Amino acid sequence: MATVTLAPMEGVVDVYMRELLTGIGGFDLCVSEFVRVSQNLFPAAVFYRYCPELLTGGRTSSGVPVHVQIMGGEPVVMAENAAFVAELGAPGIDINFGCPAKTVNRHDAGATLLQWPERLYEIVSAVRRAVPKDIPVSAKMRLGFSEKSLALENAMAIESAGASKLTVHARTKLEGYRAPAYWEYLRPMTENLSIPVVANGEIWTKEDFLQCLAVSGCEHVMVGRGVIARPSLGLEINSKGEQYSQVGLFAWPIILNFVVDYYNLTKSMENDNRQMGRLKQWIKLLGRTYEQSSVLFDQIRRMEDPIGIVQEVRKEQYRPTGGVVI
Repeated sequence: MATVTLAPMEGVVDVYMRELLTGIGGFDLCVSEFVRVSQNLFPAAVFYRYCPELLTGGRTSSGVPVHVQIMGGEPVVMAENAAFVAELGAPGIDINFGCPAKTVNRHDAGATLLQWPERLYEIVSAVRRAVPKDIPVSAKMRLGFSEKSLALENAMAIESAGASKLTVHARTKLEGYRAPAYWEYLRPMTENLSIPVVANGEIWTKEDFLQCLAVSGCEHVMVGRGVIARPSLGLEINSKGEQYSQVGLFAWPIILNFVVDYYNLTKSMENDNRQMGRLKQWIKLLGRTYEQSSVLFDQIRRMEDPIGIVQEVRKEQYRPTGGVVI
């Protein structure tokens, strides 16, 4: 049975977005934004900042577990931090071998490690040994750094090191987020690995989801930008309940309600600039699915106050083409 995971998108899928999207429904699991570990064992406050759900049993308020993602190139330091975050109550540990950011890759972390399968093995095996057996250790990788020749070897190294699951973003580091995603490279993994392989990349609609499964041979998916642009996506592709089978694209008035809900969640940031940035970012991304959101973004793009932004959203709710009023 397919599972749907909410992707760990740095600066996008934070605690507030996880809370909103898991409340909408359709997700079996979340993964936190990565915690970059390099030389030290972090204090609890660092992990609580990236994953506040650790303070509530490692789950969102709707009950969806949140695994903590760590990233780094030193096996011992990775293992120490993984063991500590497990003590803090993380329901699972995920290891990032996929981040394409130049600053990350220059500092021996993320996708740059995909050039050396033996290093992937060392890191995963060290983390697996350090974490209690009842807590799953998984990894996320790309198809490679500059090319894809090591894709299967990297995947097999991760499995042999003890990972219980592997998520694959079906592009290389150098391909970034440019379409297409090369789902066909996942099929050798599904055919040769005994652990679940989770497909990630370019899943924007339910039709994309079905095509991805057919091409990749995967049963499970992780969605990121797709669900930010289309908040109904988790429900549309989740096959666990009959009630989800008829879910379609949410109407624009419902999206406006969600934006207001998100604004209310982000009030706890106590940082107007950051709150404003997150609101603008989401409204812009929604424009991929909703033309009305692109119009709305043009209206708010130069605003410097989150209250002003949400006031424009409420005005949109009053317009005949906007929809209901909260």
